[in-house]
Amino acid sequence: MKTPLPGGPVRGSTSGRPIMALLDLLGRRTQLRVLWELSNGPLKFRPLQDAAETSPGVLNGRLAELREARLVERSADGYRLTDQGRSLAAHLLPLMHWSRDWAKSLAPDDSSS
Repeated sequence: MKTPLPGGPVRGSTSGRPIMALLDLLGRRTQLRVLWELSNGPLKFRPLQDAAETSPGVLNGRLAELREARLVERSADGYRLTDQGRSLAAHLLPLMHWSRDWAKSLAPDDSSS
């Protein structure tokens, strides 16, 4: 499957808008998990595979896409986020906090029992 990049058609959109390419890229199986695990620092392939709980084939595909999108690069320490990748991870943190509030709002109300 072709790596979604800004300027071209992606799954669900032909507009070429960067946000649509990003959402397509991040929506792929285990993609966010790989980014999340690398946000804590570089990892070699096998530890990253274990941390992301994915198969070698899927991880190879995701790393190839993330490298083509210039969000991940190889280093002596394994795989690590690029400057753009670290910036993206920082922008995802507020979403993580929002999701916790959202989860709490969906929890059953204990005061009615």
